[in-house]
Amino acid sequence: ILFFNQINAREPSINLLDSFVNHWKAITNYYIETTDESRPVKQTDIPWCLRQMLDILVYEEKQQGEETGPCMEYLLQHKLLETLCTLGKAQYPPGMSQQVMMFFSKVLSQIQKPVLHLINVYRPVQKLINLCGLPDSKTETEESQFLFAVCTRVRKDPYVLNYILEITKDSQKRCSSTSDEALEEGCSGASSPERAPSPPSPSSSAASSCSARSGAHPSSSPQTATGIIPVLMHLGKSQKSRVALRSMESLLLLVSLPQEDTGHLLAEGTPLCHLLAQRLTELYCLIPSSLSPADIHSYSGAQWRDHFTQDSPEESQSFPGSENLQGFFCFLDYCNELTKEAPRVLGVKMARAIHLQWLKGVIQPHLLQMSEAGILVHTALLSCSVRHIHSPALLEELVQFLLGSDTYCEKQQDTETHILRYRLIEHCNHISDEISITTLRLFEELLQKPSKSILTNLVLRNLEKRSYRLPGSGVTDERHGVESDVLEESEELEEDPFFTDMYEDSGFGSQEPLLSLPSVRERHNTRAHTQVADIVNSFLCLVPQEAKTSHLVQGAGYDTYVHDAHKLDRWLKFPYELNLQVTSVLSRLAVFPHPHLHEYLLDPYISLSPGARSLFSTLVRVIGELMQRIQHIHNVTDKLMMIRRQLMGLEEETLLDHVTLLKGVIVLEEFCKELAAIAFVKLPIEEQ
Repeated sequence: ILFFNQINAREPSINLLDSFVNHWKAITNYYIETTDESRPVKQTDIPWCLRQMLDILVYEEKQQGEETGPCMEYLLQHKLLETLCTLGKAQYPPGMSQQVMMFFSKVLSQIQKPVLHLINVYRPVQKLINLCGLPDSKTETEESQFLFAVCTRVRKDPYVLNYILEITKDSQKRCSSTSDEALEEGCSGASSPERAPSPPSPSSSAASSCSARSGAHPSSSPQTATGIIPVLMHLGKSQKSRVALRSMESLLLLVSLPQEDTGHLLAEGTPLCHLLAQRLTELYCLIPSSLSPADIHSYSGAQWRDHFTQDSPEESQSFPGSENLQGFFCFLDYCNELTKEAPRVLGVKMARAIHLQWLKGVIQPHLLQMSEAGILVHTALLSCSVRHIHSPALLEELVQFLLGSDTYCEKQQDTETHILRYRLIEHCNHISDEISITTLRLFEELLQKPSKSILTNLVLRNLEKRSYRLPGSGVTDERHGVESDVLEESEELEEDPFFTDMYEDSGFGSQEPLLSLPSVRERHNTRAHTQVADIVNSFLCLVPQEAKTSHLVQGAGYDTYVHDAHKLDRWLKFPYELNLQVTSVLSRLAVFPHPHLHEYLLDPYISLSPGARSLFSTLVRVIGELMQRIQHIHNVTDKLMMIRRQLMGLEEETLLDHVTLLKGVIVLEEFCKELAAIAFVKLPIEEQ
C-alpha cells in the first residue's frame, strides 16, 4: 500500500507502466538467461512477478475509472496473455501451467471491466480451456478454479458466451447432427438387457459397456472434443471432490443463464445434452445388480452437493453398493437442478436426451426382459428415481416414457400402443409377489407426482364415459356434474349373493351402525348427514364383527384413520404384503377430488351396469369368500388379534396356521376403515 501511495503522489501512469513492463521483462529474460530446465517455477521469480503485474492492473483500474489504463493497454497490445498461454502449454519451467491458470483466474475475477469480448483476451482463454481436462493432469485444482472464473465472468456478461464456446454456424450444425445421431443410437442400439459387471468402484469395462448401450461416441471425450462443456463434464468426474464440485457448479452457472438465446446456443451448439445423459447412464450402469430392493426403497436420497462434502454415506444408508447408488441419485438430483434452472428450450432438450439414452436406452430393455431378478431390481431403481425426480421437464419425459400420451378410453386391442405401460400393469399381478409389490410401489410413487396427465392416463380416461354405471339409474347432481343415486333402504346391496350370505351366516345384519353423525355444520340438511353416515357405515360394516380385532388393540381404531385422512398425506406405512400395497395404491386414488373417481371408489350405492364391478362390490365378494373360509378356523378371533399385534410390533412373530388368510382379513379391515375415513373427510366438504 505504501508503495502504491508513493507512486500515486508522483507520476502514477509512468511509474506503474514502467514497473509493469519491468516485471514482464523479468519473466521473459528468465527464458533467455536460464540454463537449468529442471528448476521448478516456484524456485524462480516468475510467480512473484505475475503477482506484481496483477496488483498493478487492479490498482490501475481503480485509479483510471472508466478509461483503460496504460498497463492494460500494454497487456492487450503486446499479447501478453497469448505468450503466457504458450509458456503454460510448454510446462517450462515445470509447474508453469499452474501459474498461468492462477494468473488468468485472478485477472478474470479481479478486473471489473468487461474484457472477455476482446480478441486478445478470449483467444488465449479459449486456448487455455483446451489445455484443461487432459489425461493424467496434475493441475486439476487450478483448472477448476480457472474455469469457475470464466463461467462466473460469463454469468456477469452473458453476451460473451459465444466467444467462449467457439461456435460458428458450421460447427453448430455439425454438433447438432452428431448429438441427434447419438441420441437415436442410444435408443435403438440398447436393446440387449444384459447388464455390465458392476464393481464396487468404476472400471473401464463397465464404463465402456455403458457407453455402448447409451450410444456414446469416442469423440465426446475431452481428449478429442474441445470446448468448455466437455472439459467441465470431464472434471466433474474427478476423484478430487473439490475439483468435481467446482466443475459442476461452473456448468450450472452457464446452464442457468436466463436468456433464451443462450439456452438455444448451449442446446444446439454444444454436446451438453448428450454428455449429461451419457454421464447419468454411466453412473446407473455402475449400480450393482445384486442390490436388495429393500435397500433401494429405503434410500432417502441426498442433494448433489452433499455427495462431495460427505466422506461416506450415512450409516443408515450404508450397504454393499450404497456408494454407487448415492453417486447415481446425486447426479440425478444435479440433472433435476440443471433442467429446472435452464431456459425452457435447453431444459426440454436435456430432459429429452435423458429420456432417450437412460430411460429408453437402458432401463426399458431391463424392464422388458424375462429375468425376474433383473425386472425386480430395475423396477425398484425406477421407483426410487420417480420419487426423486422433481424437475417439470424431467417429469414430463418420465411420464411419456412410462405411460405415453394417450388420453382416449382404452380398448382391448390397445395393449400394443405403449408396450411398456401394459407390461408394467401386468407386473402388478406377476407370479412373483416381490415384482408385484415393487411395481405397485412404482405406480404409487407416480400418483404422488404433480402431474395431471398421470391420473388421466392411468384412470380417468376410462371413467369419463361412466360405462360402469347402469344408464338412467340416478338423478343429476348439479354440483358435481354427474348423476347421483337416490338413497333408499335395501337398495341393490341385497342383490349380491355374497352380501346376503354374510347377513345370514355371520350376524352381519344385526350390527348397529358404527357411526352416528352429529350436526357437523348447521347449514347441512338432514339428508346430507344421512348420506355421509350411510356411506361411511357401509364401509365400516363390511367386515363382520367376529372378524374384527382393531377395537381390541389400542391405537388401531377408525378414529386413527379419520385423523390421518384429514392430513391426506400419511397412509399405510408397512407395505410388507401384496394386499397391503394394493390397498395403499387404491387409498391414494380415493383421495383425489374427482367426481367420477369418487363415485367409482367411494359410492356403495351406485347401480352398476351388467358385468361391471365397483370397489365396494369387489370388497363385498372378497370379504364373503374370506368369511366362508375363516368359519373353519378354531379360535379365529384370538388368532386374528395375535396376528394384528405381531404386525404392529407388539408381539414377537410365532408360527400359526392360515397366517396368509388371517393377514388378509386384517388388511381388508384396515382398508375398509381407511375408505370410510376418506369418505367421511371428503363428503362433508363436498356437501357444503
